[in-house]
Amino acid sequence: MAAATVNSRTLRLTQPHTVQEVRVERNVREGFAVVEPTLASICHADLRYFGGNRKPEVLARKLPMALLHEGIGVVVESRAAGIDQGQRVVIVPYVPGYLLQNVQPEQCCPACRGEIEDNYCSHSEFLGSGTDGIAQSRLVLPEPCLIPIPDSVSDEIAVLAELCSVSYRALRGVAHLLDRARVAVFGDGPVGYLTAAMLHHAFGVGSDRLTVFGAIREKLDEFTFAATEMVQTYDFSAGDKVDIVVECTGGRFSESALNQGIDILKYGGHLIAMGVSEELVPINTRDVLEKGITIHGSSRSSDKDFREVLKVMVEPDCQETLRRLIPERFVEVNQADDLAGAMESALAHRDWKKTYLDFHW
Repeated sequence: MAAATVNSRTLRLTQPHTVQEVRVERNVREGFAVVEPTLASICHADLRYFGGNRKPEVLARKLPMALLHEGIGVVVESRAAGIDQGQRVVIVPYVPGYLLQNVQPEQCCPACRGEIEDNYCSHSEFLGSGTDGIAQSRLVLPEPCLIPIPDSVSDEIAVLAELCSVSYRALRGVAHLLDRARVAVFGDGPVGYLTAAMLHHAFGVGSDRLTVFGAIREKLDEFTFAATEMVQTYDFSAGDKVDIVVECTGGRFSESALNQGIDILKYGGHLIAMGVSEELVPINTRDVLEKGITIHGSSRSSDKDFREVLKVMVEPDCQETLRRLIPERFVEVNQADDLAGAMESALAHRDWKKTYLDFHW
């Protein structure tokens, strides 16, 4: 059967601070569905593109491009057996190469063959990072990348599934230790908050074994399910040692967070790096070697992680925790100027709560 097509109003970042609308005709193959995005959230990665804070050669290679990779939508047309028109779905931005190429997984790459983690396909695409993201009226994706939202999970909670899934994926590598491990999370922003939330709600790590380190007391006070410490006053040379450190700061704070984490790790401990930095970050390799520390890097997730996270999101206590990140008002977006204005505001204010975009196409 020949591929159908749909026309999409696509709001593309053409250069830093400039968003323009273009009409794009997209093919709809068998096994794919068409989604109208309804609600999205702005990520720091989106702001780095919008603000021109990526390297010039990266911007030259990736723009023009529609931003956004955290979002949900409603299915408006389906050629996929497991997806029905009218369904609310979470959008999975990571699209494995075998789905794009319409081949069997074993024909694609080591990740798709199961030889390495499945979120590292060398032929994959990621929405809003080299290919058009959620900022468009018609998004065409294969069935595994569209996950039905349980009835008990509201839209504003479901939008957080992407960021939660990234945290969940990073923790899966040490899941066998989490029933007894002492864990420290560095970072009091949304990534740190949701990582700590997944440790607590998905893996059962209580405040007796979970400590969050941050720099702003008002933010740390939101972590009601964990012990908290200020990095400015904590004695990392004399404090309690932990089994696992998760670094969720990124940027210019990565260096201090990673090295403070190395300081408090036990011998044989695990350091999970999640924060993204544009520049190289120096770390204390002497202690990494002396302590036999294992370093894990993780930044993206696959549909399997989304499915597990949505199971956790059904729980009322998890929803109560996540609700603290939801803003009081959503920004209505209908055209390019609306999106640009929302991005400028998010770039200028960097609120602790997320910025939600309410699409009206």
